[in-house]
Amino acid sequence: MTHWIIAPVVLPAFIAALMVLALRGHLGLQRIASLAAILALNAIALALLWSATQNGPEAYFLGDWPAPFGIVLVLDRLSALMVALLAFLALITALYAIGSGWDAKGAHFHPLLHFLLMGVAGAFLTGDAFNLFVFFEVLLIASYGLMIHGGGDRRTRAGIQYIAFNLVGSSLFLIALALLYGVTGTLNMADLAMKLPTLPEGDAALLRVAAVMLILVFAIKGALVPLQFWLPGTYANAPGVVAALFAIMTKVGAYATLRFTILVFPTDLPATGTLIPAFLLPAALVTLAIGALGILGATTLPRLAAFAAIASMGTAFLAIAHMTPEGTSAALYYILHSTLATALIFLVADLVSRRRAHLDLTSPAPVAQNGLIASLFLAAAVALAGMPPLSGFIGKLLILDAWRDQAFAIWPAVLVSSFLMLLGLARAGSLLFWKPSETGAPADPAPHEPLALTATFALLAGLVLLTLAAGPVTGWLDATAASLHDPAAYIAANRLKVAP
Repeated sequence: MTHWIIAPVVLPAFIAALMVLALRGHLGLQRIASLAAILALNAIALALLWSATQNGPEAYFLGDWPAPFGIVLVLDRLSALMVALLAFLALITALYAIGSGWDAKGAHFHPLLHFLLMGVAGAFLTGDAFNLFVFFEVLLIASYGLMIHGGGDRRTRAGIQYIAFNLVGSSLFLIALALLYGVTGTLNMADLAMKLPTLPEGDAALLRVAAVMLILVFAIKGALVPLQFWLPGTYANAPGVVAALFAIMTKVGAYATLRFTILVFPTDLPATGTLIPAFLLPAALVTLAIGALGILGATTLPRLAAFAAIASMGTAFLAIAHMTPEGTSAALYYILHSTLATALIFLVADLVSRRRAHLDLTSPAPVAQNGLIASLFLAAAVALAGMPPLSGFIGKLLILDAWRDQAFAIWPAVLVSSFLMLLGLARAGSLLFWKPSETGAPADPAPHEPLALTATFALLAGLVLLTLAAGPVTGWLDATAASLHDPAAYIAANRLKVAP
């Protein structure tokens, strides 16, 4: 499978360029090309997932250049899992965009979608810290265009805020990489893992600064307190289908944190020790609290969905902060769940927006298709709050079990936040579906969009499948977490062509 490792990066880039150069102005042809490429990406992602499971880590050396000088893509169980999750979510959002007509409301939706897929897939597969920065910039440039898709003053203002925050993050990233390269002479992750334990004591302070700056960058991407301010306005004002796709964007921050904290800055590294988990734990708890309170006080459904995304990231980082295989396995399961659940609530919010006189959650308003849309909202609410029987309940149980040694501090925070989220979601559902206004403007006629509804129900089906298959999934994730915390195979694959 070695040569196929680059396919999730090359295929979206090729299709995006083809649509810009040859299919511009032909929306129908763009839709066909986009769906065909995404279906192929799903097939490739499943093949890579199988290969990583059967064969362990594999590396692809671009241009046959040896590490650490050349660009290296590394396939392991974690990167293969995240690429598969990206491919599935891309298929859902592409189907929804076509079915709802969102892709026709602005220029270049499908090329931008594929450039975004290229950047996110590259970020998951790269074995080099500098190329992680490059892929971050690729996905951010594409996300800027998708964020303002369809136009509007509020969307443009939110897009400018989004750009400003991420430019700060990019600057910090470059400075951190410069410090890291200055003290080690390499940015290859496997090379860093080998060299940092032998770093002279005099360079330890610079290394700690670089580590903190990198975690701050990943905290911006993952909307972790105190750097979460950009997310509510950005996600709440983005088109619903774009916000659903962005559910994977925050997971890039979580993925990068996992990769660096386990491989490059483990807790047994003398220079950094427990510095990173000491920052992540309180930040995750505050992020969870802010997300839960934001859901409780949200005045519009898209804003409620945005705070649900923040709460989900707080929960995921809480598991990551445990820094053990058990905590990592719980984090991976919750990342799978929260990506699907967050995307689902954004798609439901978009469905409601076209069937309701207004999106204000402070007063009732007419709503059409109560039963169908209400059932989707109920499922999304149950998943987000972590209530049985859906996978959010299992994910939170796994996290609570990982933190059983500090149950007195962690368990109340998770349980109280879940209760607050449940209250906020129940309040929103009551106003949306159970207390329709008997006066005022009637609801618009419900649009006929079977493809969009099918895509939304497919997300729900994914959550149900994740719940029913929790046993084998958690078993596979346990093995993935164990391989991450014993990175010898990853390092060996990455350094097969190390320069003399």
